[in-house]
Amino acid sequence: MRAPLSWLREYVDLPAGETGRDVQERLIAVGLEVETVDQLGAGLKGPLVVGQVLAIEELTEFKKPIRYCQVDVGDANGTGEPQNIVCGARNFAVGDKVVVVLPGATLPGDFHIAARKTYGHTSEGMICSASELGMGESDFFGGGAGIIVLPPEYQVGADAVELLELVDEVLDIAVTPDRGYCLSMRGLAREAAIAYGLPLRDPALIDVPAGNAHGYPVRIADPAGCDRLVARTVSNVNPAALSPIWLQRRLQKAGMRPISLAVDITNYVMLEIGQPLHAYDRARVDGPIGVRRAEPGEKLTTLDGTQRVLDAGDLLITDAAGPIGLAGVMGGASSEIDDTGATTTAVVIEAAHFDPISIARTARRHKLSSEASRRFERGTDPLAAAAAAQRTVDLLVLLAGATAEAGVTEVAEPYRPRTVLMRADHPDRVAGTRYGRETVVRRLQQIGCAVSGSDLLTVTAPSWRPDLTAPNDLAEEVIRLEGFANLPSTLPTAPAGGGLTESQLLQRRIGRALAGAGYTEALNYPFIGEGVLDQLGVEPGDPRRRTVRLVNPLSDEEPSLRTTLLPGLLTALRRNVGRGSHDLALFETGLVFLPTGEEPAPPRPSADHRPDGEQIAALNASLPHQPRHLAVVLTGARERAGWWGEGHRAGWADAVEAARTVAAEVGVELTVRQGGYPPWHPGRCAALYVGDELVGHAGELHPRAVKALGIPERTGAMELDLDALERSAGGPVRAPRVSTFPVATQDVALVVDHGVPAADVESALRDGAGALLESLRLFDIFTGEQLGEGKKSLAYALRFRAADRTLTADEASAARDAAVGAAAERTGAVLRGA
Repeated sequence: MRAPLSWLREYVDLPAGETGRDVQERLIAVGLEVETVDQLGAGLKGPLVVGQVLAIEELTEFKKPIRYCQVDVGDANGTGEPQNIVCGARNFAVGDKVVVVLPGATLPGDFHIAARKTYGHTSEGMICSASELGMGESDFFGGGAGIIVLPPEYQVGADAVELLELVDEVLDIAVTPDRGYCLSMRGLAREAAIAYGLPLRDPALIDVPAGNAHGYPVRIADPAGCDRLVARTVSNVNPAALSPIWLQRRLQKAGMRPISLAVDITNYVMLEIGQPLHAYDRARVDGPIGVRRAEPGEKLTTLDGTQRVLDAGDLLITDAAGPIGLAGVMGGASSEIDDTGATTTAVVIEAAHFDPISIARTARRHKLSSEASRRFERGTDPLAAAAAAQRTVDLLVLLAGATAEAGVTEVAEPYRPRTVLMRADHPDRVAGTRYGRETVVRRLQQIGCAVSGSDLLTVTAPSWRPDLTAPNDLAEEVIRLEGFANLPSTLPTAPAGGGLTESQLLQRRIGRALAGAGYTEALNYPFIGEGVLDQLGVEPGDPRRRTVRLVNPLSDEEPSLRTTLLPGLLTALRRNVGRGSHDLALFETGLVFLPTGEEPAPPRPSADHRPDGEQIAALNASLPHQPRHLAVVLTGARERAGWWGEGHRAGWADAVEAARTVAAEVGVELTVRQGGYPPWHPGRCAALYVGDELVGHAGELHPRAVKALGIPERTGAMELDLDALERSAGGPVRAPRVSTFPVATQDVALVVDHGVPAADVESALRDGAGALLESLRLFDIFTGEQLGEGKKSLAYALRFRAADRTLTADEASAARDAAVGAAAERTGAVLRGA
């Protein structure tokens, strides 16, 4: 809502020296979001006056049409002689009144005006357009972007700065949904009056005639959708009447475009009082005005020229011929007053109060947000409809020479004020400070509430505040008016707790370990679409294809909850690669959602109270399985090259090593086997086991998936089921025992067939070495002609240590020989060189 300060002063006698910035601070202090204060006319300096064109000489010797004009500016130039001005615009004629800026003036943008020679003549000033005066590309008096042509009644030489209200301050206020009353000057003036402690001149407090039997006929078929409608008629409207300058300028400053007098007046009253209205050309309305729901398939062409297929939930304004408007959203083209109003001599004015939810649904259903729908869906003042209609009639009589007809139609359901019971100390308990009953009552009365009672207050909310429905709403009003800045800063007393759970501690350890290994945590939204599963090559029958679809997704492209962490991480990787980061290692921990399809349908508990235990249990039973996963993705250089030597490019082995790092933090032994699982490359995919349980996969992504996702070649990835790892750990991780005895290291190189997995050889060595084996590490893989075709050499470093003694060389050698023997028996391994 844009609120000109000059307009605000009409309803509140603000101090004379108060600036827009001062008002901004006061309104912010009472809880309004004032985003900016625009300084209109900043840098403007006169003389800027009204002139009359006396003569025009067409200069035809130039490439574009140029006119040399004589303009009477009265005594504004100090001589009384006409000003000679060169101008290229053609939308004015001899005798027209125009806006002239004289030499010595400065226009917005620090544009200095001086007499200068151009097109062979001396131009003594400039004839101005709206944009040159900082008024925007306004259609001022129909002039479009051309020269401003003023009505003939303005005096030559008059100050145009004051006439056009060029200098002003406009507050741009972001109105929250619960404060719809602030989408009007009436509401903002009320807040300003409270902030300054000054009286308010309410523009809605005007004399309104009572309804009678002579008004325009109205029939409401849906009282739930429209509980109040006021209709007034005016005749003898002067179709040639134009909106006066003050009216056009106020609309422009508020961000609206002047159209025609009747339409401008309805828009002005809407901005002033907050009640949207609609003006119909009476000659184009057939019979009584009605309010009803649409029939399925019914059509209406709205004012924007779009034909809309209506829904049964849409509320309509109708006449005998059918729909003439989407109630509370936009009028229909069939009964509109045209842009000029040149053919309209009689007007029917409609001011109604509509159900906010119905209007909001219609506006969203048709993707048609309007100034009217913004106000109706936030809740308007039902008692302001009659005053707004009367104000519109008064302005039409004043500005268009119209005649107000005696008939007044008001069809209304009985108004029932909303009352709220609240303890007088409730705001004290909410804010954690003491206001006292007197302050609470005074503040509630300032916002328009009627208050009675002593310790238990009965508060009657004003008609313009439909958001005041509960004691907390009233407490918020007291607190904001007393000042959020005045609330004491007190720390809440923290309840005694047991600290982090074992699962939380584990997640932190894992995060620190991966960060220490060079990974960066990336948090992503838990949403996916079918498209990314296609890109990953997930097969149709894969359980990851069974997703939980959201009823109201943030994006239609990602309507489901994720079943794997990889899509989000790979999207983050692609985004960073696109921004110039080529060496990346990312990780994420988070829940995935794995429905079985057998979950019962969830109940729909009421929103007016907390669900009971049975309902909560039913809701929990309807949830899908939600294990916590961990995933990493990496590409580019794992170790950069430098003076210290060659670097190392990230590959499948690094993804497997990340899994080993996680398993070490959990305290479980990870077994790596060859696997095949999309989106990994079938020849470079490791299946990760703890015992006999599959807990994840790691390796290099399939080239087809890499190409489909637009990520670098040879990208590696790993995903683990953290919950499964934690279950396998069997309890807290124990710190390793530090031995005081020395270690005995034995290296062995075993030759095996090329198809024998290194993991099988490692498992055999561990089993054969027995309890003395402390650690085992594969440090070399060799293939060559000397080994024979189809053979490879695996070199392992075995570390032996006893807990109670120093091992002898014979004991260490015996343990090594037992390990080699087990490997030979189970995998056919032969000691290299034997």
